Amino acid sequence: MSSPTLPYWARLKAEGGFPLRRGAWYRVTKFAKDAVVLDVHGQPVVVPRTAVEIVGTPPQHWAVVSRPARSVMLPESWGPNYGVCPNCRHRAPLHGPRETLRCPRCNGLFPLRVALSAQGAN
Repeated sequence: MSSPTLPYWARLKAEGGFPLRRGAWYRVTKFAKDAVVLDVHGQPVVVPRTAVEIVGTPPQHWAVVSRPARSVMLPESWGPNYGVCPNCRHRAPLHGPRETLRCPRCNGLFPLRVALSAQGAN
């Protein structure tokens, strides 16, 4: 495995048995041929490269994520999608059309863009 010379970030593209939050970006600490090692709350987590999207800079807009089929942690009132803050990874409801959304946890104001994650992918 090799350590990246520049910072890279990854997030899940599809459901899997990984301890990663849907829509959240994680720092890549090492690359292997078929896998990457991510820093998840200070712990290394190995994930297949095919399971993640890898970028040089994480987008600075809310990730719009489809609600998991059997979610028990998200209120039903949030509807079929929710947002993940690009700064602190906090989840928030997406009520009504808007261009920006302020995070209730970190108070950051970021653009809200509907992406593939709201249409079935993560």
